[in-house]
Amino acid sequence: MTSPGGGGEERHRATPWAEARALAARAGRTRAVRSRRVPLTEALGRVLAEPLVALTDLPSFDTSAMDGWAVAGPGPWRVSNGGSVLAGHARAAELPDGEAVRIATGARVPPGTTAVIRTEHARTEPVRAEPARAEPARTEPARTDPARTDPAHADPARAEPSRAPAAVARLYAEREVLPGQDIRPRGQECGSGDELLPAGGPVTPAVLGLAAAAGYDELVTVERPRVDVLVLGDELLTAGLPHDGLIRDALGPLLGPWLAALGADVVATRRIEDDADALYAAVTGSEADLVITTGGTAAGPVDHVHPILRKAGAELLVDGVKVRPGHPMLLARLTSERHLVGLPGNPLAAVSGLLTLAEPLLRGLCGRRPVTEPYRLPVRNAVHGHPHDTRLVPVGHRAGRAVPLHYNGPAMLRGIAEADGLAVVPPGGAKAGDVLEILGLPWPSPTEGCFT
Repeated sequence: MTSPGGGGEERHRATPWAEARALAARAGRTRAVRSRRVPLTEALGRVLAEPLVALTDLPSFDTSAMDGWAVAGPGPWRVSNGGSVLAGHARAAELPDGEAVRIATGARVPPGTTAVIRTEHARTEPVRAEPARAEPARTEPARTDPARTDPAHADPARAEPSRAPAAVARLYAEREVLPGQDIRPRGQECGSGDELLPAGGPVTPAVLGLAAAAGYDELVTVERPRVDVLVLGDELLTAGLPHDGLIRDALGPLLGPWLAALGADVVATRRIEDDADALYAAVTGSEADLVITTGGTAAGPVDHVHPILRKAGAELLVDGVKVRPGHPMLLARLTSERHLVGLPGNPLAAVSGLLTLAEPLLRGLCGRRPVTEPYRLPVRNAVHGHPHDTRLVPVGHRAGRAVPLHYNGPAMLRGIAEADGLAVVPPGGAKAGDVLEILGLPWPSPTEGCFT
């Protein structure tokens, strides 16, 4: 096992927190992104492997933005008695100048339409029917014609059409009518071939809707990186109350869902006893893109992570980080495309390692775009800092400020369970009002969710 700065036997130097995150991010980008085409129904939560390009104009034809009247030319308008124009129906006939026809939201506007007038902005008034034209007087004597004198002998083929006109109405606008109003023109949102979204963004419900509107049945997404989680320790229970020096495993239930929320496909979460050979077999036998271990990263009698990495010929990229809690964390390259993140065994310290090393590494493996602007908030209260190291402190959001939470010791999860994020506190601490970087959590905010 070699260190970034030279021989493996050199006394290691902990890496500054920001530098460690940058190293993890670069390591994640060394592997070629693998893509997979999936149906829209399976794409939620994945990452776009290529830009989303419109396959059609949006909208694909001129449509009405409102229920109302399609009108042609200046008003008032004769109301067409040709029915209504409805969404989903074939193209309507051209609208003659001076006429109006009812139209529904989303319907294709007839050719010749000048504007759409909303129903509430128009009124109709009936127009008195014109009387039928009188029959001209006859000068010749009447002929005896049974068809004229006896209805029983009438010839239907010779019958004259009724001259009574249909009822006619006129439409009046109650507001100024502007050309093109309440019409969504073809291509208003995008034209065919336009790039709608760049690669590297998450597929959200809104992205699924946009993709469907733009003509997609499938999306090319990044294949999720596979992760194996190895929970180390003889002292861990998977059920029941702690007893006889045994404690409940908190990291097994925590890590799998957290990693999945970061975009990973968690292959398995396995318990490994404090046995070097068992750990070596589990690490070298894994085919996952990333192996996560918990505990065993320090120099105690059963801390086997460093020895088995040396035996496996791994390259140590980060060996300790200047951060509290969690400074014994590490990052190693097992092969050219496989990595291991060693997390401390204390729960909050493990969360610190997860956000410091695993999250930026997975961002690269998932093909996500790098974060360019950190999320920052002023801290409401002064925060005690470590003299030399960065501190990660659980905080809640209150009125646009970050409020440090209690129960933030290395072995505690109570603070992070109610947190909206972790504040990055520089060495020496922070004063009330200082603006700090906030590491977000990949789930809805507890203080801004449904139950607040």
